[in-house]
Amino acid sequence: MKELIGLFLAFARIGGLTFGGGYAMLPMLQREVVEKNGWATEEELMDYYAVGQCIPGVIAVNTAVFVGTKVKGFLGAVAASLGVITPSILIIITIAAFIRSFSELPIVQNAFSGIRVGVCVLILSSVVKLFKKAVVDKFTFGLFAVVFGLSVFVDISPIIFVIIAAVGGIIVHLLKGGAAK
Repeated sequence: MKELIGLFLAFARIGGLTFGGGYAMLPMLQREVVEKNGWATEEELMDYYAVGQCIPGVIAVNTAVFVGTKVKGFLGAVAASLGVITPSILIIITIAAFIRSFSELPIVQNAFSGIRVGVCVLILSSVVKLFKKAVVDKFTFGLFAVVFGLSVFVDISPIIFVIIAAVGGIIVHLLKGGAAK
């Protein structure tokens, strides 16, 4: 029961203190899941996060399900998922009750402008950390360059880019004579 409460509270912190969506939560996920609680390695967390992006649903909830399942099975997935969504539900209900009365105030609009800048910094920080972990040799840099270039100039689903990267990784591994791990 202690682990379930720990999962709920950790993911409630992530859900309640992360603004800006999935990418902005990466630094907090790394801190809570990897550094503080040791529920997953950095590599496992990156894998959970990547798969969470590729399947339907909210990235935060998908990632919470993966971590929760690893730690405590089905009940862990439920606890982590409830933890990550509970703060958002409470905040949305509160804001919805009052939004008409304060959304047009200049101070509120300015605050949101500042929040957007802060979220951009968090996202950029996460991208730099992910880049350092994922781009480790000439092949991964080449794959990064190809997928990045395609994503900038071609308007197709992000899942296609993930599939291209996965197939590229498999092909290179097979060409190097590696067996499946």
